[in-house]
Amino acid sequence: MNGLLTIGEFSRITHLSVKTLRRYHESGLLEPATVDDYSGYRYYDIEQVATAQIIRRFRSMQMPEKEVRAIVRTPDPDARARLISEHLTRLERQLDDTRSAVTALRRLLDPTPPTIEVRRILTEKCSVAAISEVVDASDVLGWYSEAMAEIDAVVSETTGPPGGLYDNELFTEGRGVMTVYVPTPDASSLNRIRPMTLHPAELAVTVHHGSHDDIDVTYGALGVYVETNGLAIAGPVREVYVVGPRDTEDSALWRTEIGWPVFAATSSGP
Repeated sequence: MNGLLTIGEFSRITHLSVKTLRRYHESGLLEPATVDDYSGYRYYDIEQVATAQIIRRFRSMQMPEKEVRAIVRTPDPDARARLISEHLTRLERQLDDTRSAVTALRRLLDPTPPTIEVRRILTEKCSVAAISEVVDASDVLGWYSEAMAEIDAVVSETTGPPGGLYDNELFTEGRGVMTVYVPTPDASSLNRIRPMTLHPAELAVTVHHGSHDDIDVTYGALGVYVETNGLAIAGPVREVYVVGPRDTEDSALWRTEIGWPVFAATSSGP
């Protein structure tokens, strides 16, 4: 047929296998220009090459066929751009998750993993401007950024680095109370912000160096210290962001203090 390509020719041009082209035809993702009624042979128009290449590229990026179909069929460029942007955002999130996993695994699998230094300290009473809410564990990072930005927009005078309190339920149940705060002498109530007093507490403290990709490994090492030293956890975990994203974009310079409120555990005999 003049101006039409056989499925084999179309496959060679687009780098989509014949099997894949048949499947795309059956699913309606990419239908041939015409199908011979007698032989059943599929023929494609030369103008379909670009569409096929777009589909191949999106599928190589793990975009679901349903979303690819929506992109190639919508005539609205803004709608197409929005769909593509949403998928790219998901890919970026997946890449971040993969990067975090790789970083943590390399540290865990190191034959001579670095040991952590743990200090036992008694904190001082501190006045802070804080936001507290029940948060899903999957939303912690986004919630933290929004809450801290809200505090930063209001608090001008600070007396120390920002920090956070994380209830045990965040780790054990995947949902719990989370508090972010900034030490300040003149905290006042505004929108979600409330004045709060951090009372003295005995903490087992270690410092996590670098990005938070493998901070769970440091948490684990601190937990081992607590258990092997006969201590019991007595409240929410405290984090103090001595140096963080607000201070430098170089994550290698970040310093996060992790503190578990503890007390000496006692066991009763039989």
